[in-house]
Amino acid sequence: MGRFLALFNGAADEADKAELTEQQQTEFLHAWAAWAQANEKAIVDPGAPLNAKKLVTAQGVEDFTDALIAYTVVEADSHDEAVRIFAGHPHLGLMAGNSIAVLECPPAPA
Repeated sequence: MGRFLALFNGAADEADKAELTEQQQTEFLHAWAAWAQANEKAIVDPGAPLNAKKLVTAQGVEDFTDALIAYTVVEADSHDEAVRIFAGHPHLGLMAGNSIAVLECPPAPA
């Protein structure tokens, strides 16, 4: 069983987000909850939003922005299985251009 990190990329800008109706937001949250319930055995960490980003380098620390908006961690028998878990995620249909990157997280070397 492998562990996989899903990084949710959001394509919406503030104007796009403002256009979502309360009903659309509610339907999306219900769809996300249904997805989570259907995949609860695979979900190791349901994740959280990604906010207040800082980039740390040898030169210092600075604020930054990018398209990453949330994460989730799952366990699956293969990378392909992990990808299938996210293939029907409601995030993909909320805004054109939304995507989910699924990364394998192998155990750290001993």
